[in-house]
Amino acid sequence: MTVNEIRSKYLAFFQSKGHIILPSAALIPENDPSTLFTGSGMQPMVPFLLGEQHPAGKRLVDSQKCFRSQDIEEVGDNRHTTFFEMLGNWSLGDYFKQEQIPWMFEFLTKELSLDANRLYITFFKGNDQLNIPRDDESAQLWQKSFADLGVEANIVDNAEAEGMRNGRIFSYSENKNWWSRAGVPDNMPVGEPGGPDTEMFWDFGVERELHESSIWKDQPCHVNCDCGRFMEIGNNVFMQYQKTVDGFNALSQKNVDFGGGLERVASAVNGDPDMFLVDAFTSARLALESSTGKKYGADETDTYAFRVILDHIRAATFLIGDGVLPGNKDQGYFVRRLLRRAVRFARKLGVANAIVRSVSEAYIEMYKVAYPNLYEKREVILDAIETEETKFAKTVEQGLREVKKIVDRGNGVTGTDAFNLYQSFGFPLELTTEELQRSHDLKIDADQFAVDFKKHQDLSRAGSEQKFTGGLADHSEKTTKLHTATHLLHQALRTVLGAHVEQKGSNITPERLRFDFSHPAKLTSEQIKTVEDLVNQAIKKDYPVNFELTTVPAAKSAGAIGLFEDTYANVGGQIKVYTVGTNGGEWFSKEVCGGPHVTHTGVLGQFTIQKEEASSSGVRRIKAVVK
Repeated sequence: MTVNEIRSKYLAFFQSKGHIILPSAALIPENDPSTLFTGSGMQPMVPFLLGEQHPAGKRLVDSQKCFRSQDIEEVGDNRHTTFFEMLGNWSLGDYFKQEQIPWMFEFLTKELSLDANRLYITFFKGNDQLNIPRDDESAQLWQKSFADLGVEANIVDNAEAEGMRNGRIFSYSENKNWWSRAGVPDNMPVGEPGGPDTEMFWDFGVERELHESSIWKDQPCHVNCDCGRFMEIGNNVFMQYQKTVDGFNALSQKNVDFGGGLERVASAVNGDPDMFLVDAFTSARLALESSTGKKYGADETDTYAFRVILDHIRAATFLIGDGVLPGNKDQGYFVRRLLRRAVRFARKLGVANAIVRSVSEAYIEMYKVAYPNLYEKREVILDAIETEETKFAKTVEQGLREVKKIVDRGNGVTGTDAFNLYQSFGFPLELTTEELQRSHDLKIDADQFAVDFKKHQDLSRAGSEQKFTGGLADHSEKTTKLHTATHLLHQALRTVLGAHVEQKGSNITPERLRFDFSHPAKLTSEQIKTVEDLVNQAIKKDYPVNFELTTVPAAKSAGAIGLFEDTYANVGGQIKVYTVGTNGGEWFSKEVCGGPHVTHTGVLGQFTIQKEEASSSGVRRIKAVVK
């Protein structure tokens, strides 16, 4: 069964249960500055899980594109990827455990024909000190579902210490089976919602002896030991509690949030723990084999390189498709890093010539039905990756010359040297280390060698975390005002600069807004002043702010601007359009968006542009405040 078939079956199954199918949100969060990327299926749904009404209703389903930059260094084994799809279904105060668990069991065992004898379940064991009860209801619902198929499902505690003991359903603490945005219950602030979750695992078989050959071999085998025998394929989150000053109270609106990795589910259907053998990678893997003359799986070191290349080019293809070009800042930095790391591992396979294009082309073809934007932007994607590959080839050539100069100097090679190579020439630390060991036979203390480089990374990470903290996830008054102000800014820029101006990203903290937009040149002081004046005039007129649900053609016909494929707004044929202006009369802006917004512009205060600068090629950035 292909990933396209599994995705279609999943969406159709929950559509038959009354769910509205939503398209995937972009990999770049439009209204969540707390992160650079959409890293989970539930991320675009946070406002609605926290109580905002979704225009599509209370039952929703989708397959969400996700990218996790923190997993870049983990890629190379048989189950880690930076890009993946997350199957998701939600109940926003509608059905709960009694429906979700039997439905999920039905989907896995009937729609996908997975053998129930190889399914294992975990659930929350409760916390007596916090007075949060054990989730026996979930355990018993699973037990009944197994029993209906004639499968014995014993409930077992303390599997981490004592092993599985013929169990099928296992209790774990909040470290494994609890969800809230803040993490475990102790870390949750007062008012934060959360609840137990119950996870599904697939057993690839004791006969593979994966546990015996792992670092966990001297410890009891259980579903969460990460030896490779078991793979988590899905997670039901039951948001049913709210933290109070006295403990935890039941929420009046109980939500369901299911997330399941599409590629992981496909691995279970395949019966093979190597996720890179699912069909999503097949055509790209064959293209890579053709380019390298090597076979995937024939050699352990080569297979590691294959996986890095296959993952990184797929992720970069999707990111560029969502508008992120390789660069030195923010999201663009990660696209550049992915592509250059892929090229570096291609060198390990003995290939110095261009290979990225053919692998990317294979992915574009593979996903063209599910994600037609990749095919529509095919030339943009391929041109961007070819340009980056060419740039990196020059970087490598120049960097190798600099490495030789450092070695010839005869004073040794330090972490500072490595940092300067990276900062001045974009030469990766890993490549510096490899070149010193391979070509110059220098034994390198990798940990010591990386000290200065790590300092640079930590400073960059700290700056990024500070830059992308806070924001619209909490729907505070300050961020709501600033978000509404971006609508006014967007329209003012189009009025002053022209209709070519399009939003390329936004980031909002309680202190300021940051807005990226397409424009080829630096704004003059007169243009900046005119933009400011237009925004402040709209604020002074105290326009009402309203939204309506309409179709894409109708919205475009009415002059609306924005991301027409935005999942926050797109609800299966309808989009949410916010108008700043009088009903049926004068209006300042119309924009596709999911909110939140103030009800009238007069509450915004004085709008001031603090800085205008370049963001990337053809993209400018404005930082502004309202006071």
